Amino acid sequence: MFNFITEAQREQLIAHGRTSRATDDFDPYPVVKLFTPDAGATWLLSELDETGLVAFGLCDLGLGSPELGLVDLHSLAAVRGLMNLPIEQDLHFRPDKRLSAYAREARAAGRIQA
Repeated sequence: MFNFITEAQREQLIAHGRTSRATDDFDPYPVVKLFTPDAGATWLLSELDETGLVAFGLCDLGLGSPELGLVDLHSLAAVRGLMNLPIEQDLHFRPDKRLSAYAREARAAGRIQA
């Protein structure tokens, strides 16, 4: 459906979403890192809702204030940078910490540094 996440990642994101809704202290590793190749935006996604359309993760629009929150995948698919390039997946990203640790570091630095 969305060319910036694989089916296996989609399934893992949905599984994380189910676990998150079932427990209060779930802090997963991010599953996928997305970015705009021609702008300063980055998303570390860790969960999807049951519809597979609304993700949760660390969102950095390049404005110096990364936040944890929800993002609509249709909206992400429509995002374009200055050269009209679509969002891409960072194929080299390998999470080495939980989402909360990325969020703490990003807030301190003013941007995602993954």
